[in-house]
Amino acid sequence: MQSFGLGSKGHSLAFAKGDPSRIREIQRNGDHTMYQNKVTLIGFLGSDAEVRTNNDRSLTTLSLATKSSYKKDGKYIEHTEWHRCVVFGKLGEFAATLKKGAHIQVEGELRSRKYDSKKTNLEQTIWEIRVNSILKLDRAAKAAAEDEDSTEEEAA
Repeated sequence: MQSFGLGSKGHSLAFAKGDPSRIREIQRNGDHTMYQNKVTLIGFLGSDAEVRTNNDRSLTTLSLATKSSYKKDGKYIEHTEWHRCVVFGKLGEFAATLKKGAHIQVEGELRSRKYDSKKTNLEQTIWEIRVNSILKLDRAAKAAAEDEDSTEEEAA
C-alpha cells in the first residue's frame, strides 16, 4: 500500500480520485495553495467614489450594487445587495475618478473589520471588499455611442 504525506502531490491526487468535494488544496505550478479568499463582483456604483485619508494613508471607498432575482409564487423578486469596496494606492487614485452609475467589475478579498459604534456604544463588525483589480465595463458601450454620434454628424 502506498502512503502519501499530508501536503504531498500524491495526497491531492488521492483526494481528486475520490470525493471531489473533499479537495482542500489547489495546485498551481507544483505549489499548493491551502486557502483562497477571492471575490469577483460586477455591478453599478450607487454614488461617486469617496476619498478619505486615515493615518496619512489615502483610501477610496466604492458603494457597489449587485442584483439577483428569484421566482416566488410565479413572480420574480429582485434583491439588491450593496457592497463596500475599499481601494488603496495607485488603484485607489484611479477608483477616485469613478462616478455614480459606472458599470464595473472588481476583484479582491473579503475582509471583516470591527469598530466601536458611537450610536449604539457597541462593537460592530462590517464586511468589505479589499479591491486589487477594477475593470470598467461601460467604456465600450459609451465609445460605440460616441462613434454613432460622430458618424451621424459627418453624414449631416
